[in-house]
Amino acid sequence: MAAHLLTKTGKASGAADLGAEMEAQDIKPHLIHEVVTAEMAWRRAGTHSTKTRSDVSGGGKKPWRQKGTGRARAGSNRSPIWTGGGITFGPHPRNYGGKVNRKAYRQAFRSAIKAHVERGTIAVMEPTGWDAPSTKRAAEYLATAPAELAARPLLVVVTESSSPEALSFRNMRDVRVLEARDIETVDIMAGRSVLVERDVWDRWNGAVAPVAEAEGDDA
Repeated sequence: MAAHLLTKTGKASGAADLGAEMEAQDIKPHLIHEVVTAEMAWRRAGTHSTKTRSDVSGGGKKPWRQKGTGRARAGSNRSPIWTGGGITFGPHPRNYGGKVNRKAYRQAFRSAIKAHVERGTIAVMEPTGWDAPSTKRAAEYLATAPAELAARPLLVVVTESSSPEALSFRNMRDVRVLEARDIETVDIMAGRSVLVERDVWDRWNGAVAPVAEAEGDDA
């Protein structure tokens, strides 16, 4: 099982294999749902706030005497039943995020990637060599790519948001560009198709860059 591997012009030139962990990962919809729900909750600002009767100004004096007026008794104009009074059980600043185990989070992320691989809606972009941003060139690139990448919205995952590739794709309609370090499972699932830079794909699949042997004096 592998993803499409695209040349610098967008043509499919082969397949980008999955790493051992990604290949062995079973697609678990219940984990994906749990993690996506938690991530969406973490993104809520939670800054809404209302004033209780203790926060509303005024109310230091009893509005009228207890008896003899013919009106209902009242002790404060800060009461929730008064206009301008406090709010009962209103929202207050809070954190909506829950807890997801790290193991479950990783499995959900791998499941989301593998689901795209099975559908054929994910492709790996070899270095393009673009030296300047060009939306026209990005459009031509996608026009040449496999038909599965025509599904929108398209998520483009890059290493740097300031790269020519990122600046080229971000102006296109229904195309979202994100750095790899900001990607979450909800982003993968929100895209109907995904385009990933080769460096990002290798990191996701556990590939290690070759290390040159250090030169030293012979003993």
